[in-house]
Amino acid sequence: MDLHDTLACIAHDRLSRAEFLKLLAGGLALACGGARGAAAAQPVLTRPVPKSGEALRAIGLGTWQTFDIGGDAEERALRREVLELLFEAGGSVIDSSPMYGRSEAVVGDLLAEMGARDRAFLATKVWTRGREQGIAQMERSLSRFRTERLDLMQIHNLVDWRTHLKTLRAWKEQGRIRYLGITHYTTGALDDLARIIEREPIDFVQFAYSLSVRQAEQRLLPLAAERGVATLINRPYEKGSLFRAVRGEALPEWAADFGCASWGQFFLKYILAHPAVTCVIPGTSKPRHMVDNLGAARGRLPDAGERRRMVELWQSL
Repeated sequence: MDLHDTLACIAHDRLSRAEFLKLLAGGLALACGGARGAAAAQPVLTRPVPKSGEALRAIGLGTWQTFDIGGDAEERALRREVLELLFEAGGSVIDSSPMYGRSEAVVGDLLAEMGARDRAFLATKVWTRGREQGIAQMERSLSRFRTERLDLMQIHNLVDWRTHLKTLRAWKEQGRIRYLGITHYTTGALDDLARIIEREPIDFVQFAYSLSVRQAEQRLLPLAAERGVATLINRPYEKGSLFRAVRGEALPEWAADFGCASWGQFFLKYILAHPAVTCVIPGTSKPRHMVDNLGAARGRLPDAGERRRMVELWQSL
């Protein structure tokens, strides 16, 4: 029995996500040669950056809270393993921000230890007011990441976006960043994001989108596809509220039809099935969760009818 068949059987047995992950970290991982073997069993979905055609794996890594740690060797070893699993699956996108405490510095330290800067697509944000303050903050981010160039710089929550956008354009021309973007995490800001990408040459837009928060489907996702703007999806689990809603609920048997073996994969596959989604960036500090997240971008994605069924199931909970 191959990994896909094994995962399908697990789904039919109606294991919870926690039970599935425990098994994956134990017997299943051993059968596949450890967590790395499980993670590398099938290719991970890639999506192109519309403005360049660059291929990115559709699952990345967010660092809010999860990488805001000190120097504890054991904690850092766990984050290093998360990064190793991401890279070994061909993933690269790591998203951070100056507002995420020590996350930028921790990522920079680990990439330096691993000699893995070239394997990472580093995305961070500017989150302050004023041109000079913005430049100073971005310089600090470069220093913390231990790099001279970033892949993506984003204007965090649209703070003073007109001022920073001018700087980002200059930095892009100078080769200090490869892409520029804008972000927000509230549904109330979706129209603002849409208005900006209608009027400005933006490479990336980052926003919240999940099975429970689907407003981006109405305007922003179609518009991003039309304007050739790559999308990064934050809050795919809505800070864990999706898992709390299905606690004690069995994963539906029909989820195995599109290779879904856990609730986490169920939630991520719904997002990934939208063709305008470039990359989803769930945050985690746990290697077994990284394995599970990557599994959502393997195998078939739900079709339109299955996505409607997923929404109906969610609404029935």
